[in-house]
Amino acid sequence: MLVRPDFDPIALKLGPIAVHWYGIMYLLGFVTFWLLAKKRLKDQPYARYGWTSHEIENLLVAGVLGVILGGRTGYVLFYQPGYYFAHPAEIVAIWDGGMSFHGGLLGVMAAMWIFAWTHKVSWLDLMDFVSPLVPPGLAFGRIGNFINGELWGRQAPAWWPGAMIYPESGSMVPRFPSELYEMFLEGIVLFTVLWWLSRRERSRGFIAGCFSLGYGLARFIVEFSRQPDAFLGYLWFGLSMGQLLSLPLIALGIGLIWWSRRRAARLGKTAST
Repeated sequence: MLVRPDFDPIALKLGPIAVHWYGIMYLLGFVTFWLLAKKRLKDQPYARYGWTSHEIENLLVAGVLGVILGGRTGYVLFYQPGYYFAHPAEIVAIWDGGMSFHGGLLGVMAAMWIFAWTHKVSWLDLMDFVSPLVPPGLAFGRIGNFINGELWGRQAPAWWPGAMIYPESGSMVPRFPSELYEMFLEGIVLFTVLWWLSRRERSRGFIAGCFSLGYGLARFIVEFSRQPDAFLGYLWFGLSMGQLLSLPLIALGIGLIWWSRRRAARLGKTAST
């Protein structure tokens, strides 16, 4: 039976400053985003933008702000509104944990809309550009969760391959290492699929739709192995909050893909007449 290693969440200390592994994972995600964005700019149709490293840096800054502000706001509103409304000073204490992917996604979408408006490009084209750059950051984030010993899985059969004991959970029962499942599906698999799909030009909104559908399905499936937050438990129809928030993403992804394919067919028909 595996036991989760007792990682120190602090990677190093520089005097009074403590550098946490979780922060390092965020930094790696942002750096990977920047490197992949520079590479992606060389491909059609994005090469026509004529962007330089300066625009990519601005895009990264916008994304970072969207992730942090949206992620924290989403956690406050979706997960513990009662607590934070009673303790408003705690809202800014992001160093104590508490970020929502779904809120971060809304924040990034808003930030990308502002970026697209100021740079006079299509918002959906920009979302198609950004979507394949996001999953590596999700993978790094889940590694950070694993190092911190948080978001552990539900109880697993003792014979389950990779079942793991999380002493910090307060029990010595084997559990699914759900953070690692999420790292694999939301990070590695989703990145591979989106990068492969975007190797050639696709109709507007298609890649963004695939990201929304792919992430929503991956998160919905993995949540069956993840222990729900103790302060929420199971909600409607026995689903977790993460699953309920993923349902609109799945619907949005299906709708975007349908709209994109329909638009491409309509434009193609118009061009041939």
